[in-house]
Amino acid sequence: MHNHEPRGYNCPFCRIAGGIYDEHVYSSENDVVYRDRDVTAFIGSHQWPNNPGNTIVIPNEHFENLYDLPGRLAQPLHETLQALALAMKAAFGCQGVSTRQHNEPAGNQDVWHYHIHLTPRYTEDNFYETFGKRAVMPAEERGRYAACLRDALGSWQRTIELD
Repeated sequence: MHNHEPRGYNCPFCRIAGGIYDEHVYSSENDVVYRDRDVTAFIGSHQWPNNPGNTIVIPNEHFENLYDLPGRLAQPLHETLQALALAMKAAFGCQGVSTRQHNEPAGNQDVWHYHIHLTPRYTEDNFYETFGKRAVMPAEERGRYAACLRDALGSWQRTIELD
């Protein structure tokens, strides 16, 4: 058994992918950085103290975890991750990025919808020492990070199209 979603689960990530924002969702439309037919990316409601701008990338269809994710979504998810990683370096001036993906309770999964975290990383940011200190980022601040990343993503995509 590799599924742990409770019966009647009201998935917050499905709601975000569908553009629905209510009491079941911390995020708002202002947090969304990218959305297409297959993938949505948004600034996470919870951030680490030295690494603001953590972005969550999800398939728009509901799949609980890596075990359930169909292969047809791997390419669009990773193409989006790559574009966002390059945009993140430009937008936030980070020296690198980390990606993380959790499965099942023992793997630290806490939202029952497949998702990948893309986190800006800085030299000596002590990310792993602050890992348990994640906190809700105010909506206005998330919106500023999302706008900055959207602008950088748009510039990066325009540059690629010109090549």
